[in-house]
Amino acid sequence: MSFAERVDAALHDPLLKTAIDRATGTAQAKRAAAIAAFPSFEPARRRAAAIKDHVIANLGAYLAAFEANAQAAGAAVHWARTADEACAIVIDICKKADAKRVARSKSMLGEEIGLPHALEAADITRVETDLAEHIIQLAHERPSHIIWPALHKTREQVADLFRASHRSPQNEDTIPAMAASARRQLREDMLSADVGISGANFLIADTGAVCTVTNEGNAELSLVPPRVHIVTAGIEKVVPSMRHATHLLRLLARSATGAALTQYTTFYAGPRRPGDREGPEEMHIVLVDNGRTRMRDEGLAEMLRCIRCGACMNHCVVFRQIGGHAYGGTYPGPMGAVLTPALDGLAGAKDLPNACTLNGKCREVCPVDIPLPTLLRGWREKSWREGLEPVTMRRGLGLWAWAAKRPALYRLGTRVAIAALRRFGRRGWIARLPLASGWTDGRDFPRPEAGSFMARYRKGER
Repeated sequence: MSFAERVDAALHDPLLKTAIDRATGTAQAKRAAAIAAFPSFEPARRRAAAIKDHVIANLGAYLAAFEANAQAAGAAVHWARTADEACAIVIDICKKADAKRVARSKSMLGEEIGLPHALEAADITRVETDLAEHIIQLAHERPSHIIWPALHKTREQVADLFRASHRSPQNEDTIPAMAASARRQLREDMLSADVGISGANFLIADTGAVCTVTNEGNAELSLVPPRVHIVTAGIEKVVPSMRHATHLLRLLARSATGAALTQYTTFYAGPRRPGDREGPEEMHIVLVDNGRTRMRDEGLAEMLRCIRCGACMNHCVVFRQIGGHAYGGTYPGPMGAVLTPALDGLAGAKDLPNACTLNGKCREVCPVDIPLPTLLRGWREKSWREGLEPVTMRRGLGLWAWAAKRPALYRLGTRVAIAALRRFGRRGWIARLPLASGWTDGRDFPRPEAGSFMARYRKGER
């Protein structure tokens, strides 16, 4: 399906709108309360941006330090230039461990490189241990949000899914009963896994430790009991020290879930040592580039600040209408509109930057101050320079530019357009508009005010 087709399907799905409104509305309210209770948020986000910029500018040095310290702690470090290389490394480690079952803690990097499909192709049973990822796996779908992968599912849909899929489904469709059903289903699978696979929220350069952040404790249960722990992480996840990681953690939790600190924040430094009561026998860390170096060198270095909190999509007026699947890539929302062209190519993803309204809310809430609207405009300009826009759009904008350079003509056209649009309005809204069904098929269009902005401004209507 094309982007337009995916958007059309999303706009005509009433359950999707209900699910998105429930989740993002709660996320916005919780974040607002958390930031209001954190008066040093603005200085903290400036420092966070400076930390990330410093690391990105000195990436090679910090990655070398992380590798040396991780190896000193007993972990094996692997390097992957591409998604295919990363998957091949993981599959090779699993085969050497004679793994039949792997427990996977939620990782968007894993989704980015296609790890679930690689495990399936290698005939290795994959158990998603995050509750939302478990729901997605049962539904045979992709995540629609980076923090709440099953955001597009209503509670009622999840209840039906559990009843059809769980060995011991819930007796009643309450949230505690459904959570208990998932716990019964997953606990045995987690404890019997041969390999645990996770992502990483941060890589600590001066200790070689890996930090994971979860709300359910599933990472600890799925990574400590297995014989082997595999970490897949983007190279931009490295930070200089624990002090820098804790600073970013304060911003991550507040921006993602509205909490002062996430329930489970765990640091892993190497495999089990003599005398340790628990832990894996082997720890492998796969450091993945997959276009990140190219992004840094080609004007997208600021996007590498991203700490994957999801705040930009929770506040995005476009995401809140169409959800995550409509974007078509691994990453949805404003961050996805910047990342997908970089990861998958602009030719196939040019519609994403153009779908943004450039209202700036995404940058306003970003905890590391990524200039997302500026980066999106950059993709638009590149798409235009490379001739990727359809001829109809280029001619239409050319006609608009011709009229805009002739103020009298432009004002006349505006008056005519406003008068025509108002004729289609009923009780303040336009339900149907000839030659513009894209605006009115999924929603009503606001009836314009009488007179243009400039005309009303001249009359003193301010």
